Amino acid sequence: MASKSLRELIAQADERGLAASGLACLDRCLPLLASEADALRPLWAGLVEGEDDWSVRLGEARETMEGAAVEDEAAALVRQMLGAAPSEWEADPLREWADDCSVAALELHYRLDSGHGDGEPAAADVVEVLKSCREGEPGGTGPLVAGELRRQVQILEILADAQGGVGLRQVLELSTEGQRVLRAVVSRRARVKR
Repeated sequence: MASKSLRELIAQADERGLAASGLACLDRCLPLLASEADALRPLWAGLVEGEDDWSVRLGEARETMEGAAVEDEAAALVRQMLGAAPSEWEADPLREWADDCSVAALELHYRLDSGHGDGEPAAADVVEVLKSCREGEPGGTGPLVAGELRRQVQILEILADAQGGVGLRQVLELSTEGQRVLRAVVSRRARVKR
């Protein structure tokens, strides 16, 4: 049986899967925003409770992130990802948010991929590449985008199969791995620019 594309997995996910998928994308991009690594811990903890805790924990995470410095366009996009999170624990708004976070995370990784240099690729090119990725055709991407795409798919597959906290622990581990990769890239680029 052929594996499902990222778009198909998002379309079929339930509320918890969508919230965790969007949160994991945001979590992996935190190194681009000069903020505490633990800023999203309340939200991760709240996912176990689901709708009962989501709105309150979201408010706590936003307060924590308000003090983070926004130094460039990438950091601003990460802040927007959290700002756009819906307070309602409902499939439609959560699906829209998870989908937007998926695209934003892939775009940020695309910008950082070493194969694209420091020049900004044309917006139309980025859109086409990311659309192909999300439809299951990741050709023309660098290692950062390929890794991010793989993590997004794995997370949604884990959440579709797992129950409760077990799946969320695996998702958090995958997300932490992605965060380490991005932190290393950001650190390396900062050293090169000095």
